Amino acid sequence: MSENAYKFDIPKHHKSIIKVIGVGGGGSNAVNHMFNQGIKDVEFVVCNTDSQALKTSAVPGKIQIGVNLTEGLGAGANPEVGKNAALESKEEIRDLLGNDTKMVFITAGMGGGTGTGAAPVIARIAKEMDILTVGIVTAPFGFEGRKKATQAEIGINSLKENCDTVLVILNDKLREIHGNLSIGNAFAQADNVLTTAAKGIAEIITVAGYVNVDFQDVRTVMHNAGAAVMGSAETKGENRARKAAEEALASPLLDNRDILGAQKILLSIISGDQAELQMDELTEITEYIQEQAGDDAEVIFGHGVDPDLGDSIRVTVIATGFDHDEAYLPEERRREKRQEREHEHGQEQEERKVYDLEANKQINMFANDNSVNNTPGEITKREIDQPSSSNGNSGNVANSSQERGYSFTSPVNATDDGDDGLFSELEEEFEIVDENDTDQHINDDGMMDIRSTKDRLREKAEERVHKLKGLNKSEMNANEFKEKLDVPAYLRRDVRLQNVPHSSEAHVSKYNLNDDNQILGNNRFLHDNVD
Repeated sequence: MSENAYKFDIPKHHKSIIKVIGVGGGGSNAVNHMFNQGIKDVEFVVCNTDSQALKTSAVPGKIQIGVNLTEGLGAGANPEVGKNAALESKEEIRDLLGNDTKMVFITAGMGGGTGTGAAPVIARIAKEMDILTVGIVTAPFGFEGRKKATQAEIGINSLKENCDTVLVILNDKLREIHGNLSIGNAFAQADNVLTTAAKGIAEIITVAGYVNVDFQDVRTVMHNAGAAVMGSAETKGENRARKAAEEALASPLLDNRDILGAQKILLSIISGDQAELQMDELTEITEYIQEQAGDDAEVIFGHGVDPDLGDSIRVTVIATGFDHDEAYLPEERRREKRQEREHEHGQEQEERKVYDLEANKQINMFANDNSVNNTPGEITKREIDQPSSSNGNSGNVANSSQERGYSFTSPVNATDDGDDGLFSELEEEFEIVDENDTDQHINDDGMMDIRSTKDRLREKAEERVHKLKGLNKSEMNANEFKEKLDVPAYLRRDVRLQNVPHSSEAHVSKYNLNDDNQILGNNRFLHDNVD
């Protein structure tokens, strides 16, 4: 009977729609760690040029790239070698991904050779096969050197161009959180964070829940999303819902970035079977995340039960669709770029504020005044009346006596005064009469100093700032206090007084009594002897 029994060809290894590929030494170490930790329904693959490193890995899925190029050795910390190795083995990579893969995680340690060079190539191949591609990489520690940080930045930017979304873990941030660790523990912490990121995203799809989030939900959030950040936290006890939400947004994966401005949020809430999530807790978490992300953010959430959590809950937040992607950069370069952006923005704001404040001030001040002030650089409003026939210039001015225009008193100089188009916007608001003959409106009383208008406005702004700083000064030394006590304010400020009566003269009214309760004698209508 055994001869007639049917034999079933059952595959020993289950093919999953989700693959995690570790590229290079750092990526392979991370995948080895993930494999030992276990992620449900995910297929792991290690990819390297180093045949010796592949042999030591316990992960069943392996692919050696660049066999002819590297001859089984490493890339020598040269990203170009890693890139060419991946290009040499691109057909093997296509076969590895196959037709059943819907989502691939590409993890690597940026800054080296194989991971930095090969990861973007693998990502491009996956994107060409219409596979949702997510990069999860680490930026190097500061002690690994400036060159490695520069190579990492180039590699991350290249990976960003070929992935739907990229999560970058800054190793220096982990050092700040965990302190002065040993070298082995430091890299182990990086592997832990990479595992948390991959596991958090993958199990949103693979673990079924009451409010289920499937692959299409994840694709909606991550497809061509660009920059992405992720946070995850697990808490228990009193007020566990709020604590989990707050700690998820304070996760080192987020690098203290605010999720405000994200266009899409994927929220996963998993509770244990001993204390399932309550409706009030679910409301508290979703409202807090929506509040932090902004009303315009689209939040997709799912909820499930994991018996291993016991009485704890786990909240995972994935935010995508940011306007800028400075999270890709190492801390030092990110700080430099932020300072450059703030410096440029500060200069623009300073010029814009000076321009607006000064322009509006002058226009409002002289709105009802047609006279010309002698103050240099003032913008004056003038009424242009029809000139008399005796001046001989009637053809150059407006034809109607009711026609009005505005002219600006400006420096008369044959050379450029450096305005750089300062009044270009004002010309839209005010009608300039006879621009070629502007000098006809400038008389001796309205002449200004030959100075740049922009410099003049900047000087006034600086003077105003100094005055405000002077008003805020609350402390003074002994000499300043003595000076304020002994020297009158009008002398300190160089105010010249004229026709000031002497202090001995009485300033009371003639109808009042003096200090001795006697009627003043300088009023002929009043007398001390009443008839």
